[in-house]
Amino acid sequence: MGKKSRVKTQKSGTTAAVSPKEMMNLISELLQKCSSTAPSPGKEWEEYIQIRALVEKIRKKQKGISVVFEGSREDYFSELMGWAAECGASCEGFEISSFADEGYGLKATRDIKAEELFLWIPRKMLMTVESAKNSVLGPLYSQDRILQAMGNVTLALHLLCERANPSSSWLSYIKTLPADYDTPLYFEEEEVRHLLATQAIQDVLSQYKNTARQYAYFYKVIHTHPNASKLPLKDAFSFDDYRWAVASVMTRQNQIPTADGSRVTLALIPLWDMCNHTNGLITTGYNLEDDRCECVALKDYKEAEQIYIFYGTRSNAEFVIHNGFFFDDNAHDRVKIKLGVSKSERLYAMKAEVLARAGIPASSIFALHCSEPPISAQLLAFLRVFCMTEEELRDYLVGDHAINKIFTLGNAEFPVSWENEIKLWTFLETRATLLLKTYKTTSEEDRSMLEKPDLSLHSRIAIKLRLAEKEILERAVSSGRTKRLHFQKQLDEGAPLPLYEESDIALLENADAKLPIILRKLEEEDERLEEEMNLVEMKPDEASLAAYRKTVLNGGSKDVNGTQEDPPGSDAVPEGKETGDGVEKIPESQDEPSTKRTEDEAKEGSE
Repeated sequence: MGKKSRVKTQKSGTTAAVSPKEMMNLISELLQKCSSTAPSPGKEWEEYIQIRALVEKIRKKQKGISVVFEGSREDYFSELMGWAAECGASCEGFEISSFADEGYGLKATRDIKAEELFLWIPRKMLMTVESAKNSVLGPLYSQDRILQAMGNVTLALHLLCERANPSSSWLSYIKTLPADYDTPLYFEEEEVRHLLATQAIQDVLSQYKNTARQYAYFYKVIHTHPNASKLPLKDAFSFDDYRWAVASVMTRQNQIPTADGSRVTLALIPLWDMCNHTNGLITTGYNLEDDRCECVALKDYKEAEQIYIFYGTRSNAEFVIHNGFFFDDNAHDRVKIKLGVSKSERLYAMKAEVLARAGIPASSIFALHCSEPPISAQLLAFLRVFCMTEEELRDYLVGDHAINKIFTLGNAEFPVSWENEIKLWTFLETRATLLLKTYKTTSEEDRSMLEKPDLSLHSRIAIKLRLAEKEILERAVSSGRTKRLHFQKQLDEGAPLPLYEESDIALLENADAKLPIILRKLEEEDERLEEEMNLVEMKPDEASLAAYRKTVLNGGSKDVNGTQEDPPGSDAVPEGKETGDGVEKIPESQDEPSTKRTEDEAKEGSE
C-alpha cells in the first residue's frame, strides 16, 4: 500500500532465556510508566525516551519468538491472486508489481477506461470486527471492555491470531503483508528527533506511548484472563508482533457497512489495499446489493501503467504518521493553527456572538493550506471578527441588514473595512512568522540535509515533512504581506469599500467560494484530530445508511466527499485515516499531554 510497503525479510533469532516472572515484571513496569500522570509541558520527549528504553529492553529479551514466514511477501502474491479468484474477486486486468520507491502496487495488464469497474472484493475475503467476534478471539471480546470499545485493537489482535493459525483462511493475504512499515512506530530515536518542533511530534510521541501501553495491557490479559487461554498468542506475543499488527491495521483499515447495512464496521480489504495513492477523487465504495467493495478507475490507464486510488484529503503529517510515506505532490497539505478569542478581552461577548451567528466557535483549530489563498472561508471569517472594532461588531450585531451581513464574513469580496483587512493579514503574517521561529533549522538547512546520499529513508521522510510545514508557513507569511500591502494601498488611495446589499445574497448562492459561511460545511473537517484510528464502534447517520454505496478509502474511513469523519464518542483531537496512533488509547484517568507549542499558540491567538 504505497511507499510504506518496503520489504524486509524477517529472521527469527534464538529465543533469549528469560523467565515468565521477569518478563511480567518488565511488562508491569512498562504499563505503569505509560499510564502514569502526563508529563509537564516540555517533558514529553524525556518520557518518550524512558518508555522507548523499556520497550527496547523487552524487545531484546523477546528476540526470535515472532511468527515468521519463509521467503519474501512477493513469493506469495500468486497465492493471494489464486485465493481471491476462488472467493469471487476480480483478478483480470491487473497484476501486483513493484514500482521503485513506491513499493508494490497494481499494474494494468490491459487498457482500462476512466470510471470502469475493474476491481471488486467480496465480503468473505474481508477481515472485520465481526469476523473477529466469530473467531477464537470471540470469548475474550465478549469479556474485555477495551476490545468492545476499540475496533482497531480488535482487528489488530484478530490479525495476529489468524497469522498464528496454520489453517486460517486469510493466510494467503497475511503472508503478503509487509514484514515492517515506515510509520514513526518503526523510526529509530535519532530519526524521530528530526520531527522535534514539528506539528507532528506530539502525535508521534503519543502514538508510541499508546501502542506500548496497549501492548503491556494485552500481554497481561493474554497471560491471565481465562477467556484468553485458547488464543495462539500466549507463547508468542512480542512487542514487535503487536507493533506490526497495529501498523498493518493503521495503514489499511477502512469502514464498511455490516452485512445488514445497519451499522459500519472496520475491515482489512485484501488485494485492494495494494493500490497506491495519488491526487484525485474517491473512486471506491461498498456495494451493499452485491455485498462487495468496488473500485472504478480514477482515470484512463494504459497497459503496464500503475493503477492508483485517492486516499482522501490528508495532510502530509497524516500520511507520515498513519501511512508511513510523504506525498510530494500533495494538493491537500496543510498545517494546523490554533486560534481563540480571549475570554478576558473586553469585546469577547460581542465577538463570540458574531462568531456564533456565523457558526464558528470562539476558539478552534484551523488550517493554513499549501494553496493560495492559504486560508479557508471559515478562517477568513474568524480573523475578520477577531480583528473587529467595537463599532464594527455593533454593526454586524444590530446594524442595518446585520443578519444578512453575517453571510459575507467568509467572502473575500466583502471586506468589513480596509483597516480590518490590514489588521487580519498583519496578524496572519506575524503569527506564521512566529511559528517559523519555533523550528530549530531553516528551510535551507533542511534542503541541504536532504541532499545527503547516506540519509536514511525514515530521516528523509521526517525532514521532508519538517520542510513542508515551513514552506506552508512561508507562503502564509508572503501572502499575508502581499494582502496587507494591497489593502493599505486601498486605504491610502481612499478606494470605495465594496458595500453589501441585500440583493447580493443571490450572488452568494451561485458559487461554492461565495457560499454564506453558515451554509458551508466547516472547512476544518481536515483538522479533526490526529486521525487516530478511533476504534470505537460507530453508528453512521441515516443518510449514510440509506446510501447504496459506502465510500471506502485505503487506510481510513471517510464520508462521501472524501473528508474524514470521527465516530460518535471518539476523542477528537487531530484526520485517517482520521484519528491518532493507529489504535485508540486505553482509557486512563489522565489526559494525554498537550504540546508546549499548542499552548503557546493558544496564548498568541488570544492576544
